[in-house]
Amino acid sequence: MKHTQWAMAASIALSSFAQAQTVPATPAEVARPGGAIPNAPKLALVKVADGFNDPVGVTAANDGSGRIFVVERVGRVRVVNRDGSVQKEPFLDLTNFNPLGSDVATGFVEQGLWSIALHPKFKDNGFVYVHYSSLPFNGASLVMRFTVDKSSPNQISKEQLSKTAKGIMNIPQPYYNHYGGMITFGPDGFLYIGKGDGGWEGDPLNAGQNLNTMLSKILRIDVDTPDDVAYRIPKDNPMAAADKTQLMSLFGITEQGFTANQIGSRPEMWAYGLRNPYMFHFNKRTNDLFIADVGQNHWEEINWQPANVKGGVNYGWKMNQGSHCHPTTGPGEKCPIVGALPVAEYPHQEPYPGAPKVTTGWGCSAQGLGVANYGGLTDTYLVGDWCTGRLFGVAWDTGGKKWVLQEFGQTPLQFTAGNLDADGTVLATNCYCFYTDDKGPTVNPKGALWRVLPVAMVPQGAEVAPMR
Repeated sequence: MKHTQWAMAASIALSSFAQAQTVPATPAEVARPGGAIPNAPKLALVKVADGFNDPVGVTAANDGSGRIFVVERVGRVRVVNRDGSVQKEPFLDLTNFNPLGSDVATGFVEQGLWSIALHPKFKDNGFVYVHYSSLPFNGASLVMRFTVDKSSPNQISKEQLSKTAKGIMNIPQPYYNHYGGMITFGPDGFLYIGKGDGGWEGDPLNAGQNLNTMLSKILRIDVDTPDDVAYRIPKDNPMAAADKTQLMSLFGITEQGFTANQIGSRPEMWAYGLRNPYMFHFNKRTNDLFIADVGQNHWEEINWQPANVKGGVNYGWKMNQGSHCHPTTGPGEKCPIVGALPVAEYPHQEPYPGAPKVTTGWGCSAQGLGVANYGGLTDTYLVGDWCTGRLFGVAWDTGGKKWVLQEFGQTPLQFTAGNLDADGTVLATNCYCFYTDDKGPTVNPKGALWRVLPVAMVPQGAEVAPMR
């Protein structure tokens, strides 16, 4: 494919621009369980609030109110007050404004309302963005904007919801899984959207390496537009001008010059080759980007993109699964490494078909929680596993000049999502909604909101999740 040379150039730039930290150059440099983050404290999960229906996303208001917004998969957003109390009425409810029923498809556990993002000027403009699977649009990914009425800051009424609704994106979904989900504003003020490969298994649509689809990507758009314009393409997006109308010329242009032409490519694309980036987070201290990419049958991966790399990085799916071949066959397998390697990965209980079952350090679905810069942790990406309840940390060891992956412990929680509170501490949500046990978002056992703290900072009398 023509974009291979361009992707390789982006990957090389990704490594060379980084200073202290670097992207692994070989699979042997990818961090795996068993590492130790220098000076890392023992961590605890302190309960903030509970009683949520399949909580799968969380965002702090960051407006001085101390409020935390918890996303419920069924299609509601709940308000947690500064004192930990939960507001009775939802902040946003997509299940009852339509007289025909809910606007949110929740028939499969990966469907629902996933994420809420508040505009950087939310305190002034009241703009709220959501991402969910739309029932009326046959499960398509819908990104919408609603506006808070300043006279009712804790609840967007049905009337206000319908009156202020602005459609940003409607992305058709071929299957009922691998949606991605998280949306967030980057340090540049643009909206970033995580999109999975569209589902089934093994990327049957070849979306990962196809620049002509928005599936299997991190998208980046400018939503500061007039109400009659859904969004604009940032001029510095890697594919912003790759499909521009132009005169055709056959001679006098270098091969490198020709690779800039990517006919049919999506200008919204920021990164590609991702299987299911449900959670991704910017480091508030450095503006670097961490992406927790949910794996398939054998490996989970965590990718890292330094702030001075300007997009266009290929993360290898479906050619690779982490630092391994796809499909993986086990020891001795040989295949090219496509694009950038992850900085860390951890195995499923069976790292390759027929492998002896792993007893420690394994999981099945990496859910990024946020980057910790407190309590002895610096630039440490916390990741919770959905299946095993393990809490991992990924960080650069400046002394050893390598990435390390440390397991902080195992909890009984099914981690679903995380984000930073206004004070910079990492928040995490958990559900009890596994595939084979899912009874539906309003029937499953209630989930909770947690705060990740060093054990020494846990308030006296606080409820703490068991961890071993």
